[in-house]
Amino acid sequence: MSKGRLEAFSDGVIAIIITIMVLEMKVPHGDHWKEVLSLAPIFLSYVLSFVYVGIYWNNHHHMLHACTTVTGAMLWANLHLLFWLSLFPFATGWMGENHFTKAPTSLYGVVLLMAAIAYYVLQQTIIRAQGQDSILKKAIGRDWKGKLSLVLYVVAIVAALRSTWVAQGIFVLVALIWLIPDRRIRRVLEDDSD
Repeated sequence: MSKGRLEAFSDGVIAIIITIMVLEMKVPHGDHWKEVLSLAPIFLSYVLSFVYVGIYWNNHHHMLHACTTVTGAMLWANLHLLFWLSLFPFATGWMGENHFTKAPTSLYGVVLLMAAIAYYVLQQTIIRAQGQDSILKKAIGRDWKGKLSLVLYVVAIVAALRSTWVAQGIFVLVALIWLIPDRRIRRVLEDDSD
């Protein structure tokens, strides 16, 4: 399988995930602003998840751009990532519908943590297939953003049991850390082409 086909399949799944998330937002029954405002938690959880899915989509694209071949292990690792991303609509909907209470916020954190672990596994699978001198290995270096994200997700899951707003703040912080696309891969690709 070519990396283009793998990327196209992943893009399709991610597009469906975003579509499902937006379809979970129901049109209010009534013609007053208070009905729209009552949907604020649902909308805010959607925005956060949309940003996260966008971050994964963007970084997944850059990561696959650094690949030269696709192996069976990479296909399974990619499916593992897509599995956890596919749970975003459920976790997002439950958290928004319940106004960011403890259990839904904790579950949302677990889904974020597992997606981050799955991304790390895919990244390591690609490096293993491409070798320690691969573009991806050079680009990620020590991967401080990835490791910090895992720690922050664990802290947020625990924090959600006491203060869901602290947990939400940590989720936003991690999203902000990743919001700017990872330029390391592009930089290494440009250096290798010279």
